[in-house]
Amino acid sequence: MQIESIETYPIAEPLKKPFKTALRTVTVAESIYVKVTCDNGIIGWGEAPPTHVITGESIASIEYAISHIMKPLLLEKSLLNREALFEALAHSMVGNTSAKAAVDMALHDCFAQACGLPLYQLLGGYKSELETDYTVSVNDPDEMADDATQYIQDGFNVLKVKVGKDEIEKDIERIRKIREKIGHEPTIRLDANQGWTVKEAIYAIQRMEELDLRIELVEQPVKAHDIEGLKEVTDATQTPIMADESVFSPQQAKRVLETRSADLINIKLMKSGGIHQAMQINKLAESYGVPCMVGSMIETKIGITAAAHFAASQKNVRFVDFDAPLMLLNDSVEGGVMYNGRHITFSEGAGLGITSVHLDQVLS
Repeated sequence: MQIESIETYPIAEPLKKPFKTALRTVTVAESIYVKVTCDNGIIGWGEAPPTHVITGESIASIEYAISHIMKPLLLEKSLLNREALFEALAHSMVGNTSAKAAVDMALHDCFAQACGLPLYQLLGGYKSELETDYTVSVNDPDEMADDATQYIQDGFNVLKVKVGKDEIEKDIERIRKIREKIGHEPTIRLDANQGWTVKEAIYAIQRMEELDLRIELVEQPVKAHDIEGLKEVTDATQTPIMADESVFSPQQAKRVLETRSADLINIKLMKSGGIHQAMQINKLAESYGVPCMVGSMIETKIGITAAAHFAASQKNVRFVDFDAPLMLLNDSVEGGVMYNGRHITFSEGAGLGITSVHLDQVLS
């Protein structure tokens, strides 16, 4: 079973509402779709969104990396030699993790189809249903409280609230107003997207603990490179701290785990370079007794479906953040994961279960 062709397609899908974090504002979900065709007719799909402020990639760089660097390395190679394929992919370029992830998930899709199994079953099959949170973008406190109330009314039990913008007291006010509006029962997670200093993070988290705002966890409170600062925050607070942008690779995960700099790790395929490396990070974290979340960038259903299959396959993945397709105005992908409010289930089809992609609707 050889790789016959690798094709790329740029896409753009408008969002229902601007997505705002401490790092960026997004109004349109841009991605490169990857289509891998094998000589036996099997087709696998992958996706790579450009997230300049996190992975450093653009639409142009992703397309070039796949078409001119990765494609020549992989064409006519046997899909059965998986370790060799993923080694070649990992060492094809420095960085470019989203481009690698798109090809990686398409290869996994093909292989699982060849085995006649949904990908999550092939990878481990730990569970067959997931529950996602919903993200509250960073805005004025009153608008965020209104958005949070609407998402709870829509049936979501867990909110991921973006902070890390403006002065620290305004972030505390944001959470206080949200908690006042939604009550004590719904779960609130915070994501500062590197927006706080170490002292701000310790002050804000301790203050929210004093106010009994019941924060489940705080994601990436300080700059990605500041592992010592991350450890300071972790050691000084009772609320669990999650590393996100600090961990792209197994090597970075090892440093965070060995120094006990975080209580949790957020794995994203676009950071790890795909499922192959994500599995290594998760198993490493599990060996240290550190649970993981699987998150995502602003992606369409192809990328989210691959991430969901990985997440469902692993016992150590305790949380997921897969709300991005629900933020889009359109859905050009048939098959893949299915949403029933906050609940995510899988099709019975082999691989990712994607039956068709309407490229005519999304080509930019």
